[in-house]
Amino acid sequence: QVQLVESGGGSVQSGGSLRLSCAASGYTVTASCMAWFRQARDKEREGVAGIDSYGFTSYTDSVKGRFTISRDNAKNTLYLQMNSLKPEDTAMYYCAVRPCSRRYGNLFTAQDYNGWGQGTQVTVSS
Repeated sequence: QVQLVESGGGSVQSGGSLRLSCAASGYTVTASCMAWFRQARDKEREGVAGIDSYGFTSYTDSVKGRFTISRDNAKNTLYLQMNSLKPEDTAMYYCAVRPCSRRYGNLFTAQDYNGWGQGTQVTVSS
């Protein structure tokens, strides 16, 4: 059974940093495609950063140069390092997992993912 548990959210001031963690069980992170999504109040869920089984990473334009997605194979954990945070980064952040298959499109199509964490709140104040 796939289980994802996020942690690391919190409240920071603009320009600050946070590192989100997503501990996985029931599968191996290196054999899967994984991504971080976020959903702000009254907005649709959006893909933020993704990584495939080869280590290829992808970022939405608004976080390029500020966020870094990575994984620790030994800990079977996915991370999202967030630097230079802005108030518009405020949202609930979720990690998600799906098989890496050619039948799927890019890493940011939420409906392709079949495993989700419970979310961790990130709040950035100006």
